[in-house]
Amino acid sequence: SAVFAGSFSGLWQVATVWGFGVSLAIFSTASVSGAHLNPAVSFAIALTRGDSFSWGECGAYILAQMVGGVIGGLVNFLTFYDLIHYYEEQNNIEPGSKESVMSAMAFGEYFPNPGAFGLDSGIVSPFYCFCIEAWGTCILMFMILALTDKRQTTLVAKDMAPFFIGFTVACLISVYAPITQAG
Repeated sequence: SAVFAGSFSGLWQVATVWGFGVSLAIFSTASVSGAHLNPAVSFAIALTRGDSFSWGECGAYILAQMVGGVIGGLVNFLTFYDLIHYYEEQNNIEPGSKESVMSAMAFGEYFPNPGAFGLDSGIVSPFYCFCIEAWGTCILMFMILALTDKRQTTLVAKDMAPFFIGFTVACLISVYAPITQAG
């Protein structure tokens, strides 16, 4: 949505907003739900910390995350409805056309990133993008598990973990979003 309003001039600015958003979401939900913000996190936590998070809980969390994502997308669409249409008019984008991916990318991830490589780029394969997304998820989960491990002694103030997780998200977006939009 920042693209439609011209709010940010570079990827790092967008990545930073996402990183802070993740940090705030963690701070506000950690005590209620453990701050499981996406299915990959819930799945990995069930896999690695099954004694404190069961597979049944994992399924319920993933369902809630998917429903929340749809609701969030709808709210985003309604909030920026006029800006999306203005953006499409200014750029001669016909809804449903190949070019409409430029406005649709506010609601999902496309690869290669049409904002970076254009619409006809065959520069990356689906498998390559899958590997990038898997690698980014591994890095994120490594940081989450490392920062929240009870044996962690380097991070003295545990309440800083959400900030560092959000910073990790911002770094991953700034590195991988040009290729996959870091979804």
